[in-house]
Amino acid sequence: MAGTGSAAAAARGLARSGAGARTAGSAGLEARTGGEGRDGYMGWRRLLGPKETLGLLEGSVVHREGALLALNKPPGLPILGRPGDLSLDALLPTLRRRLGLAAELHVVKAPARSQAAVSHREYSGLVLLSSCYHTTKKLQQFFTNARGRGQYPATYHAVTVGVPAEMEGEICTGLRWQEQEDRAMVVPVPAPGRRSLARKDVKSTLTRYRVLSTAGGCALLQLQPRTAFPEQLQVHLTLLLCPALGDHKHSSHVGRVLGVPFFLTPETTPSRTQVLDEELLSRLALSPRQLHHLPLHIHLQELVLPEGPLCAPPPPYFLHTLRCLGLPEP
Repeated sequence: MAGTGSAAAAARGLARSGAGARTAGSAGLEARTGGEGRDGYMGWRRLLGPKETLGLLEGSVVHREGALLALNKPPGLPILGRPGDLSLDALLPTLRRRLGLAAELHVVKAPARSQAAVSHREYSGLVLLSSCYHTTKKLQQFFTNARGRGQYPATYHAVTVGVPAEMEGEICTGLRWQEQEDRAMVVPVPAPGRRSLARKDVKSTLTRYRVLSTAGGCALLQLQPRTAFPEQLQVHLTLLLCPALGDHKHSSHVGRVLGVPFFLTPETTPSRTQVLDEELLSRLALSPRQLHHLPLHIHLQELVLPEGPLCAPPPPYFLHTLRCLGLPEP
């Protein structure tokens, strides 16, 4: 199929609830369920291979019409990967055959995807695929043009530890990669110079946010990035002094003294497992030793296509957290 006809058709209905909301670890995808209590986060530590992951992806289809296919991507599965790694891109040829599609599938849009790097594996949510090259290019141009007009075609939901000082606003800062110890880290650059921006050493980034609800010092936020940079949403949330729940990479950059949060520079604070206070641990039915099991709570909920929105429900552990915290479902 050529043109945007199938894109329009795919956008006419809201997505059906996907059955495959799971998440994953570093070596491969791990089965995760949405049980109550501590099993809401830890009943899924079973490593999945390619065959089981393919079955998981088949169950995560939320929309299929014409050339377009939408998946509710489980956390932990990267879009791209090194040769031999388990990734969505590596599984697409087999997935296409199992779904009975004749043409090759292309990734149109995915959670936190950036041309500079592979998608962050721990984000969950919508992945838009197309079996028509021309439709892929036209939809990608549609998203680029929408951002250029000041529109926000992608909407994420996030659970945060802390509540922003303002109920809505924008986070605008430069972001760049920086070598820290033995790995690269995304760090904010509050006032990037023209030369660094021109050389593309730093990228100017912007995210619009709105607080949807709050309870017990936590919040459910709507996030709409205007730009795309790896880990942009996680870094922007730390600049709000409200790191995402389950962010074990950037949350250490928010410190507290007498309950008052403040920002710590990445150079002085290495990444570590997120630290939560006793009250919050109790509400989540977790112990400090179990915190590393807590998954990242950032989900690509909605994509606006030419004729309407396409949605994907949050994974079970996300909904489990909302119930534990007394936050209403989005």
